[in-house]
Amino acid sequence: MITSSNEQTDDSKLDITLRPQTFSEYVGQKKVKRNLDVLIGAAKKRKEPIEHVLLYGPAGLGKTTLAHIIANEMGTNIRATSGPAIEKVGDLGSILTNLNDGDILFIDEIHRLNKLIEEVLYPAMEDFKLDIIIGKGPSAKTLQLDLPRFTLIGATTRLGSISSPLRNRFGAIHRLDFYENDEIEKIIHRSSNILSVPIDSAGSKIISKCSRRTPRVANRLLKRVRDCAQVEDLEQINEVVAARALKMLEIDELGLEPTDREILETIIHKFGGGPVGIQTLSAATSEEIQTIEDVYEPYLLQLGFLARTPRGRVATELAYKHLGIAYNKEQDKLF
Repeated sequence: MITSSNEQTDDSKLDITLRPQTFSEYVGQKKVKRNLDVLIGAAKKRKEPIEHVLLYGPAGLGKTTLAHIIANEMGTNIRATSGPAIEKVGDLGSILTNLNDGDILFIDEIHRLNKLIEEVLYPAMEDFKLDIIIGKGPSAKTLQLDLPRFTLIGATTRLGSISSPLRNRFGAIHRLDFYENDEIEKIIHRSSNILSVPIDSAGSKIISKCSRRTPRVANRLLKRVRDCAQVEDLEQINEVVAARALKMLEIDELGLEPTDREILETIIHKFGGGPVGIQTLSAATSEEIQTIEDVYEPYLLQLGFLARTPRGRVATELAYKHLGIAYNKEQDKLF
């Protein structure tokens, strides 16, 4: 899915190439940037590492980028990993003991950490101590190691899935919001300069409207439109080129893909507009429940095309209007 905000195979190299290195280059998230700038400035004056930071919000909004910017602004090294990658306590111990004073440990998808590993993190975050149990049974001994004064930056798309004891150990918790279209346009222009792909304001406006207000999606769409322009030997991406490329990709003016429209049309045509349960909807569209809930549903809810009721999902009047289907006023009684 091109407009999915989840990271895909070819995104990692693209993100590294286009990733801003300082707050001045980072577009959007003004409140978060301001608060982090104060946090970093105060820590520098005290000559201390910054407090542990937790960043949360939908995928593709720049949590990883912010973690690297914090490391750059602090002038320290960053060690990046993810919750699923830390399978054993020994894995975490190896990472922590190889850090230096002031280093930053970035854990993406921190909500997927094993609970046993979480418990090892508590003393590491609070007292910079690592407790290791040697042996088993009555002869087991606990060895406590001193750790360097590091900073943990966690990133998650599911704040509610993080246990309270872990969440409470972060000194700063910030939520990243979806971007405005003018901010996405600035990101597209910056990325086009880095990729050496000339684009005019009309072309960037077309792409920004289809980007689901997410930088990762905007950069991915820019690459696809660039491919179309280069195949046709065009020197610049303009409104016509962008619109033609997006039409070929079956992405409409709001960033909806065929599967998004299929979900809405299934609810409308097969279930009278809803309500319909998520399991039934999954079976009818041949999409996994988790895929619908994590990939497609959030944006449809954000647009107001889909509503959740106690009895299931309902297509709204806005969805009917967007799809060009006559709306039955009786549907309003379902809300």
